Amino acid sequence: MALKGNLRDFTITQLLNLVNLAQKTGTLVIEGPQEAALITFRNGKLAYAQIGQEDDSLATILRLNKKISRSQHKILKERAANMTDKELGILLINAGYVSQEDILSSLQNYFMNIVQRLFTWVEGFFQFDQGVQPPEDKITVRVDLENLIIEGSRQLREWEHLQDEIPSLDMALKFTDRPGTNIRKVNLSVAEWSVVSYVNPKNTMRQIAHATNMSELEIRKVVYGLLQASLVEIVRPGGASISISKKMFPTSNREEQKSLVSRLVDRIRSL
Repeated sequence: MALKGNLRDFTITQLLNLVNLAQKTGTLVIEGPQEAALITFRNGKLAYAQIGQEDDSLATILRLNKKISRSQHKILKERAANMTDKELGILLINAGYVSQEDILSSLQNYFMNIVQRLFTWVEGFFQFDQGVQPPEDKITVRVDLENLIIEGSRQLREWEHLQDEIPSLDMALKFTDRPGTNIRKVNLSVAEWSVVSYVNPKNTMRQIAHATNMSELEIRKVVYGLLQASLVEIVRPGGASISISKKMFPTSNREEQKSLVSRLVDRIRSL
């Protein structure tokens, strides 16, 4: 029998902790507001992860981790389109293009990155199916969950703070009126410059995030830094200034939460 629930009642970090404690083997499917993710575990360790319709082929993952060049990636996508990841991996190792360590480390980084992106998902549904494993043609890894759980807890606290400071991404930004300030002389990071280039009362923060390929967490971090430096201010789309009231992150009774965790630990162990 599958374990099902709502992310409003149980966070991704808590789900990982349950799988880790119970040393479970199976697949966790999370249905978010915009896309779905799939995480597979083997004996309580991360084995595989996939999100949305992203290209998770071995060739693309190796390219993302700079283990192969852009031209090599293009050739592999064209000439090895009918090969499975396992077949392609063996071919690349035998040809001396990459090592087994290159492949495993690239897959680990990619899968861990997917899990880290899920930590800020607070809306949606999950289902854990015992024993379900990824397709046979996919290469799996073995990653301990402890460090991911610690990182998830830290990222969740950061998310709560940023969501309090910037409740809605459907607001816009404009530069503050600071006489004598030249934005071109301010020392900004690459991410901050990419956001600054879109600052305009006509552009919402959500639109800027989409244009710069940033997650909701990333765009909030950048905007928060710009707000702290008094370089921008939040306005209604179109330009009208607003006064933002903080929205507290929803929490539940601690005793009820502990009871829920205990029940779910017992439940997942019995699956």
